[in-house]
Amino acid sequence: MRDSYDVVIVGGGHNGLVAAAYLARAGLSVLVLERQDHTGGAAVSERVFAGIDARLSRYSYLVSLLPDRIVRDLELPFRTRERRISSYTPVGDTGLLVDTADAGRTRESFRRVTGSDADFEAWQQFYATTTRAAQRIFPTLLRPLPTRAELQRTLDDPDIWEMLFERPLGETVEARFRDDTVRGVVFTDALIGTFTHAHDPELRQNRCFLYHVIGNGTGEWNVPVGGMGALTDALADAARRAGAHLRTSCTVTGIDTDGDTAQVRFDTPDESGLADARHVLVNAAPATLARLLGEPVDAMPEGSQFKVNMLLRRLPRLRTDIDPREAFSGTFHIAEGYDRLEQAYREAAAGRFPSAPPSEIYCHTLTDPSILSPDAAERGMHTLTLFGLHTPATLFEHGSRDELLAATLRELNSVLAEPISDYLAADANGDPCIEARTPLELESELRLPRGHIFHGDLDFPYRTDDDASPAARWGVRTGHRNIFRCGAGAVRGGGVSGIGGHNAAMAVLEITGRATPTAN
Repeated sequence: MRDSYDVVIVGGGHNGLVAAAYLARAGLSVLVLERQDHTGGAAVSERVFAGIDARLSRYSYLVSLLPDRIVRDLELPFRTRERRISSYTPVGDTGLLVDTADAGRTRESFRRVTGSDADFEAWQQFYATTTRAAQRIFPTLLRPLPTRAELQRTLDDPDIWEMLFERPLGETVEARFRDDTVRGVVFTDALIGTFTHAHDPELRQNRCFLYHVIGNGTGEWNVPVGGMGALTDALADAARRAGAHLRTSCTVTGIDTDGDTAQVRFDTPDESGLADARHVLVNAAPATLARLLGEPVDAMPEGSQFKVNMLLRRLPRLRTDIDPREAFSGTFHIAEGYDRLEQAYREAAAGRFPSAPPSEIYCHTLTDPSILSPDAAERGMHTLTLFGLHTPATLFEHGSRDELLAATLRELNSVLAEPISDYLAADANGDPCIEARTPLELESELRLPRGHIFHGDLDFPYRTDDDASPAARWGVRTGHRNIFRCGAGAVRGGGVSGIGGHNAAMAVLEITGRATPTAN
């Protein structure tokens, strides 16, 4: 078969669907080609455990960076819920609790852990600073990419600029906070999906941290109602309603372009196909795009995360006296003190699994029980999502996933009243409801090179040259003037945000002279 479209989008993940919906609403003909038998990419909900109706957000799990404006523009029936408890970190016979609705309670928790009010006051000041930065930076993410100087003027605060964009984050954390636990809780936001350390001179930690604290101008991380698949299902429906053609089970095998028109080759279970397009948007990693174009592939940074999904018969009790419904409703930190994070990084950099693997957990069902069937909810079941740090892909080429899982669960068990295995539900086959995913499995299942969830190191959200082309101005440029990035590999990509898809669509609309579609 051979058809012609204004735009062909390679990859039906959430960014590809955002781009498809905007472009089709503007009246362009759009074809989305997705390798899997369903759309959604890594932002899906799946029944992971046989015989149990629980729709887990299998790969991605919380929402912060998705702009409210995209939800409004595309008229998505999608919403999130806030988490009152931001985080809990067990420490000896107590724990560090951050309650966003009760500053006095949070202060008392800091006092018990650190012995004074100093770190609580530093915490308040620090996150007031990041909130100011978020309020000024986040709105720029859906606009043409500013230059470095323009973003600096937008921020309009030399001290915040230096902290976020100039100095290794470790210097700030060590200068502002005294307690090791508090330092660790702050610094974990610099490590999600990123293998780096506090004093990395290339500032990978700063770039990762920035995107974790600016979402929607607040930095809050919320729970998607209905699971992550509720978002991508709504996006697919919006794209179809607008007239986009979505084809699944289509593996793109190559792209040819002369800069004005392009041809996209693909295979289905029944045939090979070719689609002509004026523009091609690629919702895949830059390394994947290079292979499709037949170009050299640059060395890829490695993914560095360990994802564990669990379904429990009931919530586990803790060694401390906190109600587990509070402890697990926010982000639950395990082995993430500042010094232990550094030790884990050094061990992983030396080619060994961390001896005390750092990780964090949260419980979706405490905030949104709708992902469980009524029967499962009535029986008291809950999901737990664990995200491990400092586990680069290379470690799994020689080390055992089961070895790391056992060590990770030992760290979790050290803060529980009984082992987590006592709480795991059993599936229809009698097997415990637990699964783990490594970077190499993400590479195999989702075609993420080296399992990198951001498609590569994140960029600061500004331009570094004076290229005035629409693709460069929107941060979606490739080496070909009619092929754009539209996924996590775009500047300002990464995470479940839709920003890469939005900005690729805006570049196309600017070139074609079409009006930007918004909600009626």
